[in-house]
Amino acid sequence: MLICAACAVERDEPVPGLCPICTDERQYVPEVGQQWLTLDELMQDGRKVSFEENEPGLIGISTDPKVGIRQTAQLVVAPNGSLLWDPVGYVDDNAVETVLEYGPVLAIAASHPHMFGVQVEWSRRLGGVPVLVADADRQWLGRVDPVISYWSDSKTVTEGLTLHQTGGHFPGSAVAHWAAGAGGRGVLLTGDSVFPNPDRRSIAFMRSYPNRLPLSGPVALRIAAQLGTLTFDRIYGNFNNVVAADAKAILNASAERHAAWARGDFDHLT
Repeated sequence: MLICAACAVERDEPVPGLCPICTDERQYVPEVGQQWLTLDELMQDGRKVSFEENEPGLIGISTDPKVGIRQTAQLVVAPNGSLLWDPVGYVDDNAVETVLEYGPVLAIAASHPHMFGVQVEWSRRLGGVPVLVADADRQWLGRVDPVISYWSDSKTVTEGLTLHQTGGHFPGSAVAHWAAGAGGRGVLLTGDSVFPNPDRRSIAFMRSYPNRLPLSGPVALRIAAQLGTLTFDRIYGNFNNVVAADAKAILNASAERHAAWARGDFDHLT
């Protein structure tokens, strides 16, 4: 198993000359060229996995130094077990031990293929827990394994913790809804289809962030309408970017704003 240095997604050997995820228009191959890494190399280079409580029952997981895109994974701790969301591109025995201190892991899932990380490796070290992959995005898997289970539309992990396919950034892009989060007001864990902005009071809807390619207005409105059926007050993005409160209203207003700019409603300001 090798890991793309740019996106940190695992891939079975023999690997292609270039990472298919990074050559897609949503991502890029760095100017220095394609590089492939191993877990042993990352460990010898001093990689560590760090943990930080974002709120009771939600643990942010990151790597230091960074690996790939450097997403922040989230461990959602529910009464019956945990969900590992957007797994990072590195894992070691200490990381597994810390995760299991919060209880058994029920499943691993990613918001979209850029966030697959070393999901199969995490699963194996956690005892073979299911890796839930949106069926619409199965073509982007670099490592196929019996632990992978495909799903569409919605998937219940455990009571109060569900996955919902929104599409957008990728056809299988998804969010996780944690009903008990934010003190019972509800939390969404999102990826690039619903991306909390640095101002912490607006949301972006993009096909590609590094290459500045937006989703259309109708798609942004569709995603907001679909998520309108869920109850939530807070959104955590895949880099620990947060809309801390009133997130549902902010999501709707941001989708309307995105669509208005795409229609040309504000061209007089340009």
